[in-house]
Amino acid sequence: MAKPSEHLIQLCRAAVEAEREATSQPYSKEGWAPWLDASEKFQRAVTDEAGDGDRYALEQAAKKAVLHPEPDES
Repeated sequence: MAKPSEHLIQLCRAAVEAEREATSQPYSKEGWAPWLDASEKFQRAVTDEAGDGDRYALEQAAKKAVLHPEPDES
């Protein structure tokens, strides 16, 4: 499985948080702009980090780390 960098996970987390904020209110272009910007940054970073590798697997690994984190084994 692809291993996303911490930077990529942070960008994914920012996009998810921006989505939650945008969709919690009625649609407006200004209200959705931060989500679209954050998503674009995340997608661009996935492409850059994947290089010639499996872009889809890297994107899914980052989303899994944000949306379904492994329990802390402390």
